[in-house]
Amino acid sequence: MTATTKEAKRVPEAGPTAAGAGTPATADQVHDPGAGPDLHAMTRIALRPIASPMPLGFFTVAISSAVTSSLQLGLIDGAHRQAVALTVFSAFVLQLLVSVLAFGARDVIAATLMGGFAGAWLANGLVTATGSQGGAQVLGVMNLVFTIFAALMASVARPKKVLWLLLLIAVPRYFVAGLHGVSGAAWLGHAAGALGMLLAAVAMYAAYALMLEELRGKEVLWIGRSGPVRDAMHAGLAGQLNRLEQQAGVRRTL
Repeated sequence: MTATTKEAKRVPEAGPTAAGAGTPATADQVHDPGAGPDLHAMTRIALRPIASPMPLGFFTVAISSAVTSSLQLGLIDGAHRQAVALTVFSAFVLQLLVSVLAFGARDVIAATLMGGFAGAWLANGLVTATGSQGGAQVLGVMNLVFTIFAALMASVARPKKVLWLLLLIAVPRYFVAGLHGVSGAAWLGHAAGALGMLLAAVAMYAAYALMLEELRGKEVLWIGRSGPVRDAMHAGLAGQLNRLEQQAGVRRTL
């Protein structure tokens, strides 16, 4: 007599679901024990909110521009150039701090701009304080190159209207200052000083407007955000974290 057996059929269990979702997880979300550790489950990305460093950055631009422009306009005697240079050195420290904080806040435009200003203040302060031979011409060339930097920054900063306006003034200001350093023409120095005072006024306004916005949680004075910059101020948490895995510090390469 031949014994017969019935082979039991196993009914597949429902697949695991993604956290917070009511639908089965996709194939790449199911962890295979033989494929190594589940990196998605193990990975945590921590975000730390910080106070905006931009008011400090703009206030520093305003104060330092007013001091150096006063020297160019003759409001400060030329014999006191070293004192002006030492005053400007503090701008390097403050704007470098702002740049580092802006990088941490994932704002590459603000971080790059403030870092560029920090480097310019440092070079200006050191050359002026030491009275290096040919320093005026060297600073003139640096200012001309900085003009290109400011123009390129302006081309990508348009959604931040108040920053864009600041850069539109910075471009001719540094261009004229560069021509003054290279040629030595006194009237160019006065023109650069006048533009520097205008730059200081706009920077002071921008700093105050941003500070009021941070304190009250809304735009009080005109800042002029548009496009993705405006959306970033009103988007929810999910929108802020969109494509986070592709951002610097998370992806493998810069």
